[in-house]
Amino acid sequence: MPELPEVEVCRQGIEPHVLNQNVADVIVRNKQMRWPVSEDIAEIRGLKILAVERRAKYLLLKTEKGTLLLHLGMSGTIRVIDANLAVKKHDHFDLLLASGKALRLNDPRRFGAILWLKDDVNAHPLFQSLGPEPLTDEFPTGYLYEKSRNKAVPIKTFIMNNQIVVGVGNIYANESLFQAGIRPTTPAGKVSRKRYDTLTQIIKTVLAKAITQGGTTLKDFTQSDGKPGYFAQELQVYGRGGQPCVSCKTTLKEIKQGGRATVYCPKCQAR
Repeated sequence: MPELPEVEVCRQGIEPHVLNQNVADVIVRNKQMRWPVSEDIAEIRGLKILAVERRAKYLLLKTEKGTLLLHLGMSGTIRVIDANLAVKKHDHFDLLLASGKALRLNDPRRFGAILWLKDDVNAHPLFQSLGPEPLTDEFPTGYLYEKSRNKAVPIKTFIMNNQIVVGVGNIYANESLFQAGIRPTTPAGKVSRKRYDTLTQIIKTVLAKAITQGGTTLKDFTQSDGKPGYFAQELQVYGRGGQPCVSCKTTLKEIKQGGRATVYCPKCQAR
C-alpha cells in the first residue's frame, strides 16, 4: 500500500503538469471505487487547478469551486500521460487537461477514491479526526510522550494510529522503531520522554529520506512517471525477518501486530 512518502512523491511528480492547468474533461470508466464516484465530479470541467496538496494519504487538487480528492487505496497508481494514450485494464479515471496531458488512475483492487468536495476539506469526515502531519511543526518533540500517557497499546500500533499522527505506515514504523532502539511490542505508556523525542526526530528523518529516494517500491508503488522508488534499498528491518541484523548480526524476529508484519532485532531493540 502506498504510504505517506509514496503519496508525497506522487504529489510532487504531478504538480508541475497540473498546476494552473484548466480541466478539459473527466472520464469515469468505473464508478464503483471505495465510494461510488458522484455525478458531481463533472463540475470540475473548465476549472483551473490552483493548488496540488496532500493531507495524510489523500491528494487534493484545489480549484476555486471545489477540491478533487484522490486516494490510491491498496494498489492504485496515478500517472501523467498523453491524453490519447490507449486505455489499459483497471484504468478507471482520467482527468483531461487543456495541455493535452491527463492524470490517469489505475487501481486493480478499486480501494482508491475519487471525490469532489465542494465545501471546506477540513470539515469533511475523512479529515476531522486526523492527527498532525509528521513533517511539520505540528509534530514537535514532546507530542508523542503527552499523547501516550496511560496508553497500554503497543508503541508500533500507537504511532501508526492516524488520529495520533498521520502517515507513519507499517514500513516506516518498523524502520523508525529499529533506529530508535525501541521494541515494537513495548506499551506506548511505558516509553520515556527522552526516547519519544528521539523517535520523533527519527520518524521525520526516515520519512523525509524516503521522499527524497522516491518512496519504497515493493509490489505496487511506482512514481507518477512510472519509475520505481528506491528507498527499499535502505530498509534495515522491514521484509528482512530471519536475516541478520545490520547492526549486531542477531537474527531478526518477525511477528504479527494487527495483521501487519513487524520485524525487529531482539538485541538492538531490547526494550
